[in-house]
Amino acid sequence: MPFDDATELLSQLEAGSVTSSDLLEQHVEQLRAHNQALNVVVATHLDEARHRAQQADEARARGESWGPLHGLPMTIKDSYEVVGMPTSSGSSQLKSHIPKTNADAVQRLVDAGAIVYGKTNLPRFAGEWQSFNKVYGTTNNPWDPARTPGGSSGGSAASLASGFTPLELGSDIGGSIRIPAHFCGVCGHKPTYGTISMRGHVPGPPGTIMEGDLAVAGPMARSVRDLDLALGVLAGARPEDQAWALNLPAPATRTLGDYRVAVWMEDPFCPIENDVRQALQKALDGLRREGMTIERGACSSLSLEKYVDPYIRLLGAVMGSGVPAKMYRMLQLAGPALKLQWRLQKRAPYLATYVEGVTQTHREWLRTNEKRGRMIRRIHQWFDDVDILLTPVAPWAAFPHTQDKDVLNRRIPVPSGKRDYVEHLPWVALATVLGLPATTIPVGRTSAGLPVGLQIVGPRFGDRTCLAFAAEVERVLGGFSAPPALA
Repeated sequence: MPFDDATELLSQLEAGSVTSSDLLEQHVEQLRAHNQALNVVVATHLDEARHRAQQADEARARGESWGPLHGLPMTIKDSYEVVGMPTSSGSSQLKSHIPKTNADAVQRLVDAGAIVYGKTNLPRFAGEWQSFNKVYGTTNNPWDPARTPGGSSGGSAASLASGFTPLELGSDIGGSIRIPAHFCGVCGHKPTYGTISMRGHVPGPPGTIMEGDLAVAGPMARSVRDLDLALGVLAGARPEDQAWALNLPAPATRTLGDYRVAVWMEDPFCPIENDVRQALQKALDGLRREGMTIERGACSSLSLEKYVDPYIRLLGAVMGSGVPAKMYRMLQLAGPALKLQWRLQKRAPYLATYVEGVTQTHREWLRTNEKRGRMIRRIHQWFDDVDILLTPVAPWAAFPHTQDKDVLNRRIPVPSGKRDYVEHLPWVALATVLGLPATTIPVGRTSAGLPVGLQIVGPRFGDRTCLAFAAEVERVLGGFSAPPALA
């Protein structure tokens, strides 16, 4: 049971072979057995969850249906407001924040019948690629507790990989769904920008009405069919925007050999570590043997550097809105010196770009936004000749906990030595800055046995095509498997 996917568990509920109450208790038992060592689920609401599970069983006995997730227990990332549960987003400032309303995306899950029983850990204000904070401490990767599960949806990915939940709700602005899915060997979908409401996500501050740039909410799961199920529940207009309806197009094709596939696995701007490269190459070879063909030369016009520059500037503007006034002034004054220092140290060139993005004027933001608009038009035309783009998620697999220094100055140990922490960003940049859908699924392991994910990018509103192709990859390569210590 702990590692059955949501679709299978819902079938068992419908068939009467298990009750919602029993299913909840089975997940709680798995949590009690393993959570102390992993520190994944950081808050629970078991009395309320048990009451709702009992109501779900009684409703089913009467022949009533609450929706496609009727009676399914799940955990949710602690950046989403959930009624009656703490929503700290990893910040000591908010450790006592108990929302009175659900985030829009949470409400959609609840309205579809889900039972939220726990919250999962993340970095402070969902702000980096490891899941640790002063409120709840450090979350460990179920594949190797000495390593991070990633961030910011690291607790979400670890909860799935540990059998604590069959579904999760993540968020992504800097790879925060895709990188944890890659690190933990689970599935995640970053949807087309704007298709799932972010209202009730922290950050921004609790009570924020307007939704920010770049960031998306998205499902995480152990199977592609569960991603598709959850996307159908989550995607759509906000309650006050019911004048329009979202109708994501059906998949472009369903047979592996019929897809027009572009593969972009190398770029000198952000080299891939050998162990990840080898795992991805093995996966591609397996897909070719099953009939996948690659559009040769399709990626000749693509460049990480081209997409990273506007992405970092726009990301800096989003993140800069929360920078304390004193630090903001310091960055304004020290920006040129930092740029020179990092250049002399041969650090990642976009570190300086990020500082410029944080302190840019609105006039400068408008120019970058116009550049993005032109890129969106070009990539739309590019996808006229290609259905799917395959890329790495990140240049490395899960790395040892590394919490020294601040994010901009941190370096992490990888097989080739030490690399800049911010090199997590380049391979997630294209889909984020252009608002494209991107699905991550597990496709292999490194020589050390760590999971490796593949990023499947599609055209805007091509979410169903990404998922349909991902299902074919999953069929050929096998998809999720439980961490050996938990299997």
